[in-house]
Amino acid sequence: MANVPADLLYTPEHEYVKATDDPSVVIIGITDFAQSELGDIVFLDLPKPGKQFGSHDVFGTVEAVKAVSDLYAPVAGEIIAVNPRVDAEPSVVNSDPYGDGWMIKVRVGGDWKAGLLGAAEYSALIGG
Repeated sequence: MANVPADLLYTPEHEYVKATDDPSVVIIGITDFAQSELGDIVFLDLPKPGKQFGSHDVFGTVEAVKAVSDLYAPVAGEIIAVNPRVDAEPSVVNSDPYGDGWMIKVRVGGDWKAGLLGAAEYSALIGG
C-alpha cells in the first residue's frame, strides 16, 4: 500500500506538492506510488533555478532501471531551488520521496491549489 500523506496535494501524473512556511513557495516531488512503480531510480534530469514553468509543463525526467518518465509541473511558477542530494544520490527518491527525496522548490502565485487532488482523491486514483 502506497504512503499518501494527508497534508500534501497530488496530481494524476503522480507528483506531489508540499506547502512550506512561505506561502509563495512549494516543494515538488514524485509520490511513493510513482517511485514504487518506477523501481530503482538511477538518474534525474531537473531544471536549473530561475526556469519558469506553466502548470502541466514537463520540467524534467526521472530514469529508473525499468523506464524513463517525464515529470510534470503540478503548478505554474519559477524554480528557486533544486535538491542537490537527488542529483548525487537519485535512490533517495525511492527511500524517502516525501522527505529528503524532494526534487524542486517553486515560487508560485495566485490560487496554486486549483486542480490538485487531496489525499483521499489521490488514494482512490491509485486504488488505495
